[in-house]
Amino acid sequence: MTPTAIVLMAHGSRNAAANDDLAALAERIRDSGRYAPVVASYLELAQPDIKTACRECVAAGAKRIILSPYFLSAGVHIRRDLTHIRGQLAQEHSDVQFTLAEPLGPHPLLMDILLHRADEASHSTAAGR
Repeated sequence: MTPTAIVLMAHGSRNAAANDDLAALAERIRDSGRYAPVVASYLELAQPDIKTACRECVAAGAKRIILSPYFLSAGVHIRRDLTHIRGQLAQEHSDVQFTLAEPLGPHPLLMDILLHRADEASHSTAAGR
């Protein structure tokens, strides 16, 4: 079986704590055992950047890499930046398949998540929440 990696891609933040969610998600996916390796990466402002994360996966033997955007919509970062990076990686590693997954927003389960968060907020007793 060909090893398939996932590279989670977020915008990135100068605030390191803001990047922790993606790193924790990568760890949970990795722990599920469905994909290996699983790496969190960032478009800018944090490390590793997307290309570095993908190169780590190639070095680990991945022959297929799913580029999974941690973005809500297919805005300029998906349509231009991430598509461009995918193309560069495919040229650099012609023996590896790079697939850009869809952003999170169009997925029907996102409504369930939003309603869950709304329910949490409506039952919150904390002032200002």
